[in-house]
Amino acid sequence: MHIPATQQAVQLVGPDQLRLNEAKAVHQPGPHQILCRVEVCGLCFSDLKLLKQFSGHARKTPVLAGIDPAALAQIAAYVPNEAPTVPGHEAVVTVVAVGAGVQHCKVGARYLVQTDYRWLRTASSNAAFGYNFEGALQEYVLLDERVYVAPDGQSMMIEITSDKPSSALALCEPWACVEDAYVVVERTTLKPGGRLLVVADAKPDACVVDKLLKQAVPAQFMCVSAFPPPPALSMQPEKCADLAAAPDNTFDDVIYFGANPETVEKLFAKLATHGLLVICQCGLKFGRPVTTAVGRVHYGGIRIIGTPGSEPGDALRCIPATGEIRKGDKINVIGAGGPMGVMHVVRNLCQGIPGVSVYAGDLSDERLAALTAIAGPIAQKNALGYHPYNAKTSAPAGVAFDYAAVMAPVPALVAVAVAQAAKRGIINIFAGIAATVSGPIDLDAYCAKSCYFIGTSGSTLDDMLALKRKVENGQLDTNVSVAAVSGLAGAIEGIRAVEKQQIPGKILVYPACKGLGVTTLPSLEKTHPAVFQALENGLWTRRAEQALLAAFAQP
Repeated sequence: MHIPATQQAVQLVGPDQLRLNEAKAVHQPGPHQILCRVEVCGLCFSDLKLLKQFSGHARKTPVLAGIDPAALAQIAAYVPNEAPTVPGHEAVVTVVAVGAGVQHCKVGARYLVQTDYRWLRTASSNAAFGYNFEGALQEYVLLDERVYVAPDGQSMMIEITSDKPSSALALCEPWACVEDAYVVVERTTLKPGGRLLVVADAKPDACVVDKLLKQAVPAQFMCVSAFPPPPALSMQPEKCADLAAAPDNTFDDVIYFGANPETVEKLFAKLATHGLLVICQCGLKFGRPVTTAVGRVHYGGIRIIGTPGSEPGDALRCIPATGEIRKGDKINVIGAGGPMGVMHVVRNLCQGIPGVSVYAGDLSDERLAALTAIAGPIAQKNALGYHPYNAKTSAPAGVAFDYAAVMAPVPALVAVAVAQAAKRGIINIFAGIAATVSGPIDLDAYCAKSCYFIGTSGSTLDDMLALKRKVENGQLDTNVSVAAVSGLAGAIEGIRAVEKQQIPGKILVYPACKGLGVTTLPSLEKTHPAVFQALENGLWTRRAEQALLAAFAQP
């Protein structure tokens, strides 16, 4: 096929500075590289974080480990720091040219792109497609096998052999992020060989502490307490005079005995990434909301569990094995009308878990109506409960929720979810509250109910493969979240629409549709009637995708 020398591409050239480049170079692949034609790319709320932060984004910074620097220098699509990048990471591509040394991809094959290169470390995150490597908001994209193949030999280019539409498969990426939030495996014990900090404002039971030490022997054991450690402990702690002397960002596990809110507010700084805070109130009360590091639950993977009593094991036993919904759960999706909220609602109605009821809350009646048109028939088909509500005017009263999924990055909504939680309620902080942001949480209620915060960021290859299977076997139609389509000419407008939450659903960009601006599905009736007629009950379909591409096919 003919490969042009230049192409259309959306480029991010600085903080909040997007431009449509009408003549960006198309790079020929080197020995280890592939050149792909972009079939479709979804616009994502995560693109806005890159848009605002640009070179300050953790995944726009240079790759420091995991690949030979000489190889990076050979990749024209490697664009760290201030170099202009091409956003877009929800993509399906077709390979049009390969280098002589490429082993994992072939010309003519279609691939779903897994975007996270977790083994290529940056200073505080990892490399990613659409960040420090150019993404899919362009006609052609260059990828390098030394980047997209993991050290264990797994390729992040997932071959597509079915006839499912590119739209449904590209949307596996955001849906996989949703899937990851539920299938995440939780650590239910103290970390063997980890770093343990015990802080006591109330006197702990020595036998209880010793039991924990024997169950998961730490490599480091530090203690901050007004009470001397009993000599009979199987492992004597390193004693600190006060909490300030304990190092920050260090401990895999922190066990706190007491209910002093000022102490707990200082403990979050002591937790390492994926650290666990166990609160034993010892019959005491905090008496006020505690400023809690809710942002680090999502981005830092920290976890918090508590008990009103003095036995840490009672709290640990309440940690769920995974983030999955459970039989009979009353599930509250807070912010359900947005693109990701729709995915949570539909996913939980399609998961095959019996007896669940999904409560879908939003502030917009228009968005709730659009969601209900999708979710209502699914709930009816699967004999499950579905209850949409406007959080301003018709919020459910007196319902204790077993599960809450928070779609907006607002700490106050997390606090509301704690207040509304049932016993052993799981609160999934799905929205990306910044890691530096804290919020006041009623930890008295949190501990009394044995609530548990979960939060994840991104997805894994396994998540993508699981979603791909669900799409291909008909269990899940990701196309239900499509609200509008566009060409590259409308992609910048589309990103701004995502920013302003103007369209209740996903916007798909088809680079082959030259000159197409952002067009909502209902608008197709006037602009492209043949495409509109290929919709099914107003939803995007394979036939609609084919009709759209045919309308813009080059002569």
